[in-house]
Amino acid sequence: MSNFDPLLERNRAFAASDGHVGIAPPPNHQVMVVTCMDHRVDPARVLGIELGDAMVLRNAGGRVNDEVIDEIVFIATLTETVFGDDAPPFEVAVVHHTQCGTAYLADPAFRANYASRIGGDEEALAGLAVVDPEATVRDDVERILSSPAVPTRVSVSGHVYDLDTGLITTVEPASCS
Repeated sequence: MSNFDPLLERNRAFAASDGHVGIAPPPNHQVMVVTCMDHRVDPARVLGIELGDAMVLRNAGGRVNDEVIDEIVFIATLTETVFGDDAPPFEVAVVHHTQCGTAYLADPAFRANYASRIGGDEEALAGLAVVDPEATVRDDVERILSSPAVPTRVSVSGHVYDLDTGLITTVEPASCS
């Protein structure tokens, strides 16, 4: 038996419930959440997101890299293509969190071991560490806002989720480039 089998069983129950029927674009809240893949940071639970409410991108640390920028631009372009001049604006909410596992990237021994496994650049990996989530979320918001590929109608906000309290604090209010 696979570790995934119980989840497949849950999927069968979901499919039988018709909970997925009738969901059409755009998302109900016209928000794209960029957050960490950490199992303690489930946007559905933390933010009460239900199917059809928002787009969610998750990666290590919830960091904004070139691929995340590409996804933002893809959604903006797709929305403009589908809705034309009536394309709804959307917000990208970057959410970092306390006690992030990417903090290990600040440790030289861990970083060297990881870099050797993936053929990565140690200096670049050090820059991905979320040791101070308020600072990294500000950096990532600025990275999106300064990208010439991101349309000006896309707003960006930055937030920090505190694992101890369960609360999310806004660090950077929504703004456009």
